[in-house]
Order: sequence, then structure tokens, then C-alpha cells
Amino acid sequence: MMETQANKGLYVAEVTTLGGRNGHAQSSDNLLSVHLAFPKEIGGNGGATNPEQLFAAGFSACFGQSLSFVASQRKLPVDVRNVRVTTRVHLLAIEGGYGLAADLFIQVPGVSREQAEELVEATKTVCAYSNSTRGNVRTTYRVIEG
Repeated sequence: MMETQANKGLYVAEVTTLGGRNGHAQSSDNLLSVHLAFPKEIGGNGGATNPEQLFAAGFSACFGQSLSFVASQRKLPVDVRNVRVTTRVHLLAIEGGYGLAADLFIQVPGVSREQAEELVEATKTVCAYSNSTRGNVRTTYRVIEG
């Protein structure tokens, strides 16, 4: 694909995994170094992180930061340090293999529930994970009080 202003590459993350789901993942800059294990819930030994947890962490962080950006554009008093996004990633058995689903629970202190819901809707078009999963991963977004 030819790089244009609209799809300009900003950053490349590189991670190498050895041993699959019961292996080890290492980033090229050595800042990420994690052992991986099948969760006990699906017959593994557990005791280490898994790809679904890593995906949930990335989705949560990206959505929270993107929401803060959208709020700043609208001049709303949202501090990213107080935005809480809990993401549940579901590993699904689907016809012919496996799939994912994601549920995001978002707390946005400092604004009304209506404003928080408007921010979440707008953030879906800004967040890289929301844009990348749209149409591929069933994703729900829910504003929660708290």
C-alpha cells in the first residue's frame, strides 16, 4: 500500500513470540518481555499472561487516551489520569477456528453521563483499536458510573 498523508505510518511495534501460547514474547526494544500461557479456563496451566489479556490492555489504553483527546477537542474537563476503561476480551470458538469479542466499560469523571456517552461515540472513530476491530470483532461500549 502506498503511504499517503491519510495513512502515514507513525510508529511500528515489533514483538517476536517463540513457543506460541505457551511461549515467550519479546519486543525489539526489550521493554516488553512476557511469558505466555494457556489460561486455566481453557485447559492450560495458567500462571502467565495470554494474548487476550495483552489485547485487552492495548484496547483499554488506546481507548482511554483517545477519549481524553476527543474531550480536549471539545474543551471538556476530562483528565486522562481519571478515565477508567475496563476491557473484557472473549476468545470464541467459531466455525472453522477462533474469534474474539470485546466489551468496554468506560468511566469518565468530570462530565455528565450524556456527555460521557457522546464522548464514547466520538472516540469510536478516533481510537486505532476501535477502527481496526470495526466489522471484524463484536465490540460493545458501555458508560458506567463510578
